[in-house]
This record gives sequence, C-alpha cells and structure tokens, in this order.
Amino acid sequence: MSTELKTILSKITKDRERTNLLKKYEQQALAILVRRIPACISSDMLTAIGMVGSVLITVAFALAATIHPAYLLIGIAGFAINWFGDSLDGRLAYFRNKPRKWYGFSLDFCADWWSVICIGVGYLIYAGTQWDLWGFGFVVLYGWAMMMALLRYKITDVYTIDSGFIGPTEVRIVISLVFAVEVLAPGSIYYSSIGVCALLFIFNTVDFIALLKMADRRDRDDRLKKESQA
Repeated sequence: MSTELKTILSKITKDRERTNLLKKYEQQALAILVRRIPACISSDMLTAIGMVGSVLITVAFALAATIHPAYLLIGIAGFAINWFGDSLDGRLAYFRNKPRKWYGFSLDFCADWWSVICIGVGYLIYAGTQWDLWGFGFVVLYGWAMMMALLRYKITDVYTIDSGFIGPTEVRIVISLVFAVEVLAPGSIYYSSIGVCALLFIFNTVDFIALLKMADRRDRDDRLKKESQA
C-alpha cells in the first residue's frame, strides 16, 4: 500500500472503529474510491444514492414475486449501490475536511433504518403471509443490532457499526448470495431467511453480553472516579 493511500485511509477512518471480517479490503477500496468522486457529488447525494439502492431491492422483490425470481438479481445490484452510497458518504466528508459528525451520524443512522425496512417490506411482498414472520424477524434483529451500536457508542465513546466480525457489508453479501441461490433454486429463500435470522440472533446475543460487560465496567469506573473526588 502506498504512503498516499495510507494517509487517506487514516483520514477517512479516524471517526470509527471497524472489526468486520472484510475490514482491510473494504477500507482500502473506500480509500481508492473516495479520491475518484467528482467534486459535484456531495455526501448527502451519496446518502441518497444509497437509499436508491435500498428502494431497488424492494423493486427487485416485487418484480420477482409478480414476474420471475430472476429479477432478484436486480436486488444484488441494489445492494452494491447501497454499499457505494452508504459507505462513502461519511468517508467523503472526512476526505474533503468537511465532516459534520452529528449531522452525518443522524442522517446515516436513519437512512440505514429505512434501508432495513425496504428489505423487510420487499421480503414480505415476495414471501407472502406464510413466511412473513422471518421478514419481520430480520427487521427486528437488525434494528436490535443498530440499537446496540448506539448504546456502545454512549458507553465507550467509540463508534462501531460491527457486531464482532460481522458488519453491514458482510450482511449485504450474505443476502446477495441468498438472492442468487433463490434464482437457481426457487423457494430456498424461505429457509435461507430462517438461517439469516438465526445468525443475527446469535451474533446479537453475543454482542449484547459484551455490551453489558462494558456497561458494568463503565459503572465501576464512574463510581471509583466519584469516590476519588469525594
């Protein structure tokens, strides 16, 4: 990796800690891409592009439900577009020395939530009532992960969007693979959705236990600090 790339990488990742499996390759890709974003493209525009990708996923589900499962492949493109916009919006602001930490945090968090809803609604359209519980379960479990990211930020003052080695990028890849398999073997998505929900539940539970331990340490540290100041 060149010195210039390392400098950019340090600049665009200083506001958060990443632990996901693909961290190294993802961050290098972002460092390369952020230099190539035209000056006329703003961070807010990238957020909007990410949302377009999310809507495209819902559209793919709808087309697959009414025409043919092969239209789910459009959803894979939607995930790629969503990754591009969602991953680069904040990184672009830091690269251009125009970060709006709390504005960006608020906008990004709400955009992520709407993206999850788009996936859940799309699945409900495709799966129908018999399997709708798992679409609802995905929204709930991913919402739980987002809530814990906020709590972790409050407790540790360190912002991370990952649950161990699983982050949003890994989730996008897994669901994209589910789409591809569904095109080849229609009906498999119903069982895959159970597996995705099960994995999210396991990772969230492990993350929740770790979060409680962090909170307990924070309580002890605060108590000792108050006692030393008394």
